[in-house]
Amino acid sequence: MADSLSAAQARRVLLAAQGFGRGVASAANPAGTRQLNLLFDRIRLLQLDSVNVFERSHYQPVFARLGHYDKAALDALTFRTPTPRSPGRYVEYWAHEAALIPLESWPLWRWKMESLRERDAQRYEWVRDNQPMLQWLREELATTGPVTAREIEHDANRRTGPWWGWSDVKQGLEMLFRWGEVVSAGRTRFERTYALTEHLIPAELREREVTRADAHRALVAESARALGVGTASDLADYFRLKGADVRPAIAELADAGELVPVTVRGWDQPAWLHREARIPRRIEHVALLSPFDPVVWDRKRAERMFGFHYRIEIYTPEPQRQFGYYSLPVLVDDALVGRIDLKTDRQAGVLRVQSAWHEDGLDAAPGGTGALAERIVPTLREIAHWQGMGEISVTGRGTLSPAIEAELLR
Repeated sequence: MADSLSAAQARRVLLAAQGFGRGVASAANPAGTRQLNLLFDRIRLLQLDSVNVFERSHYQPVFARLGHYDKAALDALTFRTPTPRSPGRYVEYWAHEAALIPLESWPLWRWKMESLRERDAQRYEWVRDNQPMLQWLREELATTGPVTAREIEHDANRRTGPWWGWSDVKQGLEMLFRWGEVVSAGRTRFERTYALTEHLIPAELREREVTRADAHRALVAESARALGVGTASDLADYFRLKGADVRPAIAELADAGELVPVTVRGWDQPAWLHREARIPRRIEHVALLSPFDPVVWDRKRAERMFGFHYRIEIYTPEPQRQFGYYSLPVLVDDALVGRIDLKTDRQAGVLRVQSAWHEDGLDAAPGGTGALAERIVPTLREIAHWQGMGEISVTGRGTLSPAIEAELLR
């Protein structure tokens, strides 16, 4: 196995490990449940986010890698209401940010649940003052089964609470969720339904004892397999783990031969290559990436690996935005070549390109922006079809917008 990689090889290792370059499904022959499960097994989590200007974040990485698929098929695996006999394959937890993870990974997070319980009891006065509320919620869920916060009737269920304006009921449910006493029993219009853990998580998983050290070793192994290659910081960030826990896990995995130390040209830190990682000679793939895609969610790593400086601007006042409200990084083969601000106008049936920008210097490459647009526009058309939009409209500004508009008119 290689003991050194070029920067380009490291990029291709990452993209291959993340499931890019394997061909994409067409609308006529969409990816199905088997492909969805295989992808989940590869990347190990899908980050959730409520922003829906183009599409919710957990749907986007799947389309970026697999091409056409039915979102209802993913919902059936992730957001349907499980039962004790059919608990589903995936569950929500704070496993990066809020994310969907494989059900079998749930015991690996017990250490975090217990840690949050202890920390919250010390840090939040609300927790100390609302023990009766928390006990009432436990009893209510035991009696009523899966419910949303809005469905629970209680005097305290008013949106005037001290934490982000949430009601005490909502805050209590979220605390119990953090501590692993409550799990998500699905979502409807992105609103979480809550249930007691013992009602949905199989006893074998609830009762499995995993030490903090063993859990971190397993999670670091998962992150290394999902990234292919990374520094210790990269491996820690995938599941938002602490360096003090990650470093001994890396050492143990290296001793076992699962991680191989490598140097990557241009990186100023040691790196680790997973023993199953492939080093493709090329990656052929075009995709628009969610801001919360594993390839770019670590902004420093994206800049180190791709030379791509990226910040999401949804919280930036409009006059100060440089690229747009919801600009998506554009992947062409093994390079991030630009960003496109997309909006799905569902009322008009139009996919709106609100701005499109190429990276510096790409206009001087062979074929210029026209060649770049030739690669990107077919993917935009596939995205529009997947979203059920009958038209693509270039309405915005940017260095790449004219070429995209011209290519759409060809």
